[in-house]
Amino acid sequence: MKDPIKIDAESCSVGIGYSAARTTSPNGSSGILRIQSVADDALEAYVPSLADLFRICVDAGASLGFVPPISHEESQAYWRLLRVELQRQTRLLLVASLDDRLVGAGQLNFPPWPNAQHRAELQKLFVDAGVRRLGVGRALMMALHDAARERDRSLLLLNTERGGEGEHFYAALGYQAIGVIPGYTTGAGGELRDTLALYRHFPGNDRTRS
Repeated sequence: MKDPIKIDAESCSVGIGYSAARTTSPNGSSGILRIQSVADDALEAYVPSLADLFRICVDAGASLGFVPPISHEESQAYWRLLRVELQRQTRLLLVASLDDRLVGAGQLNFPPWPNAQHRAELQKLFVDAGVRRLGVGRALMMALHDAARERDRSLLLLNTERGGEGEHFYAALGYQAIGVIPGYTTGAGGELRDTLALYRHFPGNDRTRS
């Protein structure tokens, strides 16, 4: 079992640009974990690293909207498609880097509808397998939560594969199950997979509810 990384609480805050904290494992090794938001005009510089890690995660079986195997070109094309939404500020992209190596990412999608200004959807959270269970995913989630609160989003929604690791991960972060959607996605062999829909409220940001 890998040594857990200790991450300062302040490292989970994303405001104007990014936050950083020194991470230390029980064996004494340390590094710098950075959580950074990616602007539309900076996206291209991140595309190669994002595409590489995303492809590895998808090919390993992660349910991220694609069916393995995914080509490098297909992965790069997906990330470049985000630029318009980043420019319109209907999407937020956060990346996690450990000692300047990209090790994870996560997104918030902001619905444009007038009756949905209080909510956001958390999408495509993934972490390098080499640093999983070290606190990187949790740090990304804390940063995404902070970003949602800064934008007055009091309700977060997400989907995860039923029975997968994500189900327990999100439950530990306070997410409540809405229900199961049978056969929501397909796997590499065409098999149908069930998805669990979850939500979390941030009461301090709630608008008045009737």
